[in-house]
Amino acid sequence: MHRRMPGRAALAVLLVATMLAGGGTAYASTAGRSQSGAAVAQARGMDGMKSDIATALYVVDRFWASHWSRYFAGRYYRPNIFGGYSRGGRPAPFCGGRRLTYDNAHYCPNGHYIAWDTDLMKQGYRSGDAWVYDVIAHEWGHAVQAHPGFPQRSPAAELQADCLAGAALYGAAADGTLRFEEGDVREIAAALRAMADKTRWTRPGDHGSASQRIAAFDRGAAYGVPGCMGM
Repeated sequence: MHRRMPGRAALAVLLVATMLAGGGTAYASTAGRSQSGAAVAQARGMDGMKSDIATALYVVDRFWASHWSRYFAGRYYRPNIFGGYSRGGRPAPFCGGRRLTYDNAHYCPNGHYIAWDTDLMKQGYRSGDAWVYDVIAHEWGHAVQAHPGFPQRSPAAELQADCLAGAALYGAAADGTLRFEEGDVREIAAALRAMADKTRWTRPGDHGSASQRIAAFDRGAAYGVPGCMGM
């Protein structure tokens, strides 16, 4: 993904549904990326990641601000952005009297803010810039779930947040604020797979399996916000 101009970014040219049709073999892992892809990722560096994070924040916020009244009651409230923290740098913020965990990204209802471990973002960014878009869209989905105007928070809240992430990113593409490029669907699949259960930054039962997460994202991509209701 490359930022073309203020408020525009790139994602993928293929549909998630196309990837799903290929079965489990279509789920790329970060370890399986090509040497050329690794070199490109290394060249992007921190400046590229910061730019992509800023673009992702803008794109996702613009989607929800533009479409909120179409789906939900009340006024849309943008979550606050704490931003990044790390063990060796800016300390993790507190949420409800406890510090947020490292190697993770969070939405905190106490303060209505989003934060992420910068080292986690760096780790995922090495496999492609779609990682930061998915992480931010997912945590923004939790902020949407916590909004007073949101009617149907699912018992499977993490999967519903994946669905809302798909709805927001593909909705932004339909709006023309996000342009999809080849290869990013595989990056999103890798991100969802890496952030599924049984990784060191999730707990079993929290997020669901890789196939469940990708299916939830695909549902939002295909059917939009309404497809995420009643999950």
